[in-house]
Amino acid sequence: MENSDTAFLMKPFLEGIEEAGADVEIFYVKRLNIQPCIGDFQCWDKKPGECIISDDMQMLYPKLRGADILVLVTPVYIPLPGEMQDFINRLCPLIEPVLEWRDGRTRARFHEDVKIRQIVLVSASGWWEKGNFDTVVRIAEELAKDANVEFGGAILRPHASFLGENKEKTKTIVNALKHAGFQLVKEGRIPDEDLDVISQPLVSEEEFRQRSNEAYRKVKDKANTTK
Repeated sequence: MENSDTAFLMKPFLEGIEEAGADVEIFYVKRLNIQPCIGDFQCWDKKPGECIISDDMQMLYPKLRGADILVLVTPVYIPLPGEMQDFINRLCPLIEPVLEWRDGRTRARFHEDVKIRQIVLVSASGWWEKGNFDTVVRIAEELAKDANVEFGGAILRPHASFLGENKEKTKTIVNALKHAGFQLVKEGRIPDEDLDVISQPLVSEEEFRQRSNEAYRKVKDKANTTK
């Protein structure tokens, strides 16, 4: 996980956050015991704010309550890795069961003891286009709206496997990631210019498709040869 394309984005972004004076804690949900939410809403109806499931979320809840910014870092699967979806679902006890009507939707908000004021997404995708992130971005945005906090932005890197091929562009992207983290803490926002630099095309769509298909054909030919 530490050597993934997603981690490549995360590291300089968090470095920028730390350089701005913030403390950072990283948790890999894949390495934690986080069970799926059972959906009986005891954390709302019987013991508001308390989850009855005894697993590693009990260690995370106090840390989440004390955090100013929650950064969700994930690759795009179809649409999310299961462990990340389980984590997001298990945030329910942090949300106070007092319903409101905001902008045409039923919403709530975090409990008063939850300090999170922003939710930010960092995501890498194998597909060429940024549109492949639409579902993941919407999940993060909806979480922020449901909790009545600011969605601090989405750092998106399409066709992330091509990072490193153009050293100059990659260096520019790394610098933009650091600056984005720094500005998030210092100014409370990620500059749009940084987001554009981070997600800039590294190859054309045609070249991406041709190279991806050629790689698949080689794998298929090798598999047929060894049968």
